[in-house]
Amino acid sequence: MSEPAQDADSSQSRVGHFFYRALAEVGLIPLWQSPLDTKLLCAQRFVRLFAYGGSTLVLASYLSALDISDEKIGLFMTLTLVGDVVISFFLTLFADTVGRKAVLMLGSALMCASGIVFGLTSNYWALLAAAVFGVISPSGNEIGPFRAVEESTIAHITSKEDMSDIFAWYSLIGTAGTALGMMVCGWIMTVLQDIKGWDFVPACRIVFFVYAVVGAIKFLLTAGLSISVEAAKKQKQQKKKQQSTSTQPNPEQSSETAPLLGSNVQENVANDEPAPKKRIVWFLPGVQAEFVSLVTSLLLLFALDSFASGLASLSWVTYFFRRKFGLSEGGLGSFFSAASVIQAISMLIASSIAKRFGNVKTMVFTHLPSAICLALIPIPSSLPFAMAFVVLRACTQNMDVAPRSAFLATALPPDQRTALMGTLNVVKTSASSLAPLLTGFLASRGLFWVAFVAAGSLKATYDIGMLITFGGMDRKHKEQAIRRDEENGSGRS
Repeated sequence: MSEPAQDADSSQSRVGHFFYRALAEVGLIPLWQSPLDTKLLCAQRFVRLFAYGGSTLVLASYLSALDISDEKIGLFMTLTLVGDVVISFFLTLFADTVGRKAVLMLGSALMCASGIVFGLTSNYWALLAAAVFGVISPSGNEIGPFRAVEESTIAHITSKEDMSDIFAWYSLIGTAGTALGMMVCGWIMTVLQDIKGWDFVPACRIVFFVYAVVGAIKFLLTAGLSISVEAAKKQKQQKKKQQSTSTQPNPEQSSETAPLLGSNVQENVANDEPAPKKRIVWFLPGVQAEFVSLVTSLLLLFALDSFASGLASLSWVTYFFRRKFGLSEGGLGSFFSAASVIQAISMLIASSIAKRFGNVKTMVFTHLPSAICLALIPIPSSLPFAMAFVVLRACTQNMDVAPRSAFLATALPPDQRTALMGTLNVVKTSASSLAPLLTGFLASRGLFWVAFVAAGSLKATYDIGMLITFGGMDRKHKEQAIRRDEENGSGRS
């Protein structure tokens, strides 16, 4: 082979290697190589957040158009979140026993039903019941049992080395769904109102019918999940049932239905080992003694952050811009969709930063600037400056999501991960459920801006608390990883 040809091959090889490294750096290679169940869970999150984004854009304005006062809108959001707390608690508590797939399918069916109710009635209490049982999100963020079950499942079928990248894309895909949902909702409202001449309320009802259709799509995606998503105990029960119904058991059948990434699943299946001693704590029943302090600290800090989020949820922010600056739903949808796209792009960087500086530091130092910008949103009297603070907040607002999921997945015990993540989500939702009522009270008295300032200040307090409480865990995990690598190296030699 001639030297020019060799140089060309070498150049192509370097380009290919660089391209592969770039894809691996942003986590696309682990996502591509992940099992089908992981991809289906990510797709479910996309369509679910698509529905949340669209409904959130019009929810507060829709209720206001039905002659519901700001205080009752705040009460609506509070009662919705309180109801979701109760449902989420029981569903996540028994998800591993009943079946994760069954819980996700039930939630999808309820989403579909709630969209239909919102599209057909104007009764306050009927809408409230539909919002509670059908998981209508007042904040545009995750509520209900979905996220806890999905994150526990992803941690169950994913290796520890790839977990940070998978969670980053899981979070990014959800944010992209929110962005697209808000944009599509804005387009629908613009076309129906400005072009077709529809009134505001009938146009909103079309958005909720779309919500119902998305719930049906999510149900179909959930139906495609395999037995590998179930907890170890549930898998054993299903396998025994299959073997009992078969007249001639096939030994190869169990290997075909075995959980993917068996090395990680074995971590969860140590049922033959003696159970560790457990401390009886009334609010953490059955939690191992060594994890009580960890979980208690997480509960307090996450409750603080969630209360702050509830004070200035996406529904309230869009309602604030519509009321103060007179923006239409089309303008709101385009602007907040663009902000969500910025959030999604920034999340790509988060996984790379976490690999170098650790999950906790990445969580804190990306979340703190967004908290400050949140507090500053209501201060300007001109629309461009207020929008600027929203955009600046979006640049780092969701960069803590993937590192936080990876942090929880590694910090919590595998055999209790689903229940504990569910408990954390219940506490977060409980805390955030109190806030909309306070915001509605402030908004009705011309003090809307106080909610934003308080929310930003509380979120900054949460960030400082996380750094003080868990800042040393990054170093501990890094030392453990180095120790494992050294042990594996000595074992191979």
